[in-house]
Amino acid sequence: NETLVSRLIDRPIRPLFPSSFKCETQVICTVLAHDMENNPDIAAMIGASAALCLSGVPFFGPIAAARVGWIDGEYVLNPTVAQMDETALDLVLAGTHEGVLMVESEAQELSEDVMLGAVNFGHDAMKPVIDAIIDLAESCAKEPRALPEEPAETAEIKAVIDGFDKPFADAYTIADKTERQAALGEVRAAVKEKLGEDYDSVLVGSLIKAKEADVVRGSILKTGNRIDGRDTKTVRQIVAEAGFLPRAHGSSLFTRGETQAMVVATLGTGQDEQIIDALVGESRSNFMLHYNFPPYSVGEAGRVGSPGRREIGHGKLAWRALRPLLPKKEDFPYTIRLVSEITESNGSSSMATVCGGSLALMDAGVPLDRPVAGIAMGLIKEGDAFAVLSDILGDEDHLGDMDFKVAGSEAGVTSLQMDIKITSITPEIMEIALDQAKDGRLHILGEMSKALTSARDGLADSAPKITTMSIPLDKIRDIIGPGGKIIR
Repeated sequence: NETLVSRLIDRPIRPLFPSSFKCETQVICTVLAHDMENNPDIAAMIGASAALCLSGVPFFGPIAAARVGWIDGEYVLNPTVAQMDETALDLVLAGTHEGVLMVESEAQELSEDVMLGAVNFGHDAMKPVIDAIIDLAESCAKEPRALPEEPAETAEIKAVIDGFDKPFADAYTIADKTERQAALGEVRAAVKEKLGEDYDSVLVGSLIKAKEADVVRGSILKTGNRIDGRDTKTVRQIVAEAGFLPRAHGSSLFTRGETQAMVVATLGTGQDEQIIDALVGESRSNFMLHYNFPPYSVGEAGRVGSPGRREIGHGKLAWRALRPLLPKKEDFPYTIRLVSEITESNGSSSMATVCGGSLALMDAGVPLDRPVAGIAMGLIKEGDAFAVLSDILGDEDHLGDMDFKVAGSEAGVTSLQMDIKITSITPEIMEIALDQAKDGRLHILGEMSKALTSARDGLADSAPKITTMSIPLDKIRDIIGPGGKIIR
């Protein structure tokens, strides 16, 4: 939980540091007391924003945060722990006066209109908090630090890099990721060779990256054509297979372009439930999802160990997307564990986990209400011009302005996550992104149905079997026996 809350704090403040500010900055939030009614994560996000505004660190804040629930057809601001058991929506958002920077949510198949309304409701509600932080900073903030001046050689380096516009543009028309990276490596090497050894390598690298971003973004806004030749709304080719591991309780292989997830579902008994020791007390969960992102999936050799913050966050996002469609424990008394192994990645591996997880659950015989799919959306914005991209590539994620993931069924949205790299986006852009994501999600569900349309009848032979029977009240004493002798 601490890792997930840390991500909630980090994601909205990260884009508000100026790119020229290179000093390491650490924010530590400590829960000193808990009233067992109000979740401390929103307070931590607001406190982090206030601390940065007082510190003198260059920061384009403040931000504020809010949690929005949906109970009996009404939005609820910052629902209590007790109300969280009743709500059909758990949406956390953060932003500035101008707009929203981050959204994280789980929903019970709500419509896009309800989700967008929740974001607008939360954003309006947080504005007084932003004003309060501004008032506080005006009274007691430290003097702001001076930012370093732009290096004198920047213009000279840019002039050399500008001569490589066409080679960079040509490299970014190569659809295959491996071939594209090889071509880009050659162009980057040529730039560095022409510059020689007289310039700072870090500065050169950052200016090369900026040039690549300009090339890709300009091409998309001007022509509507993307790196791999798609238009802004087309989803990559999808291949899905269910039940390819004969001894597993349930399995699937979901491939979308150059992103692939191998997902395995395993069923257990109540003894296998996860025990969660949280601030509000101990609880048990009968649904677990583990997301693994090995270095070989992106052609690298690296450390393999316990999951990092990114893996924990992506796994939780997929967990939120699938959980609302799971059967109630009384109807399906099994513990369910999903493990997603990303075998190759070129964008949106968490959404591939959602799609593969849905198929693996159905292959295991878990009676989902409906299949679930997910899609990652992107944004390129320059001034008033913008383009919303469906099913983004890894490069489009790195060079773009938004990572907007939406998962759900045919009936509605179950999970939504948004991160913005610019100062904010407008409600108009978010509405377009949600509508475009819905079209993409329905298309993906159609492709998934070619592999499996619903849960298989019965469980795998290797899965445990749980039988539930009703006992007449007058016979219970015979089963227990005198002093519990028989049942022991």
